[in-house]
Amino acid sequence: MLPSLTTTPLSLFILSLFIFPSTAVPTTTTTIGFTYSPAANSPPPDHVVTALQSLKIPAVRLLNPSPALIRAFSYSNISLLLTVPNHLVGSFASNRSSATLWLYNNVLPFHPRARISLISVGSDVISSSDVSDPSTSLVPAMQNLHHALLDLGIRTVSVSTTFSFINVITTAFPPSSAEFQEPVNSLVVRPVLEFLEETNSSLLMNVYPYNVYQLRGEIPVGFALFQEGPFYFRDDVVTGVRYHNLFDMMVDAVIAAMAVSGYENVPLILTETGWPSNDEHMNAEESQLYAEKYLQGLVSHLKSGLGTPLRKEGAAEAYIYQLFDDTESNQTNNLSSDGGTVQKWGVMYRNLTMKYNINFDNADQNSRMLGVLVPSIYLLWLLYQLLFCLLVWIDD
Repeated sequence: MLPSLTTTPLSLFILSLFIFPSTAVPTTTTTIGFTYSPAANSPPPDHVVTALQSLKIPAVRLLNPSPALIRAFSYSNISLLLTVPNHLVGSFASNRSSATLWLYNNVLPFHPRARISLISVGSDVISSSDVSDPSTSLVPAMQNLHHALLDLGIRTVSVSTTFSFINVITTAFPPSSAEFQEPVNSLVVRPVLEFLEETNSSLLMNVYPYNVYQLRGEIPVGFALFQEGPFYFRDDVVTGVRYHNLFDMMVDAVIAAMAVSGYENVPLILTETGWPSNDEHMNAEESQLYAEKYLQGLVSHLKSGLGTPLRKEGAAEAYIYQLFDDTESNQTNNLSSDGGTVQKWGVMYRNLTMKYNINFDNADQNSRMLGVLVPSIYLLWLLYQLLFCLLVWIDD
């Protein structure tokens, strides 16, 4: 029952604390960005930066950074995550001067005009032929780059490396049973996590529900596409959590694996996620529709501020793979290794228009506005009642 006009001001105030404790809505949302790797026929980088600014995209991950490309982002206020090519990991590990030289070319001339926030030493190095033995070279390479940054007086740029979910996590079903695969865990992942904890950096992980969906035929496509339905859920009987999308299950599997390794507090950044628009198992129209549904659901979910069941703050950042379609096969994301059809992961055409109808700036705005508007109206009603009772009390 709502308070009556004769309710005392003190009672009205106490009641408001219980009925209306806060008008706040979740404010810790995941930063959403794109992976960007220019091709020969891509638009000029400065045109791309202008397009990203118009979409209010706050972060970009550069897979193949170059001085000219980084320079284009100067004064753009777009945060950059740079990736050191895999073939340089060995030289970084054996000689700090190699890491310093790379910084002289790609970071020092542009810092802080270009907002470089993090550098990934390699990408999915455990499956790369360019890195002979990650167990002996990866962490030393990261350490040398970290110390080279400090030597140059740069303390705002973190160092990490990127793993691929499908190559390092045992299972996503249920998330609570997930662990990092051995022997990769003890030889590579755990030493990396130790370095990340010591340097206050983040674990970088490529997470593709599309890949798990392709490998597990029993997964309903709606569950992978953030759709609602009577059978679009999975229960973790250990934690009692009900999952309504595959993305959350995979992210929580990473969180659980980190906890098993003793590093559950290391922040998580999702360096790649997406859905191809030319799935070879369906026609072109249906394939593009699925890609759009995944990206719409992903952006809305990340912007909601709900996080995942095991980590309420969710991932700190998530990068959609990728800005433009590849012009050649990328085996990291293409499950087929036979050199077949190149999968198209791009979300933007070469003319800088979007493939999909996605609002990256105001996703989930209606629910947010409703969450603020309804309690705000009630607050105004309470204040009116309080003022009325106060005037009555003064008159008496």
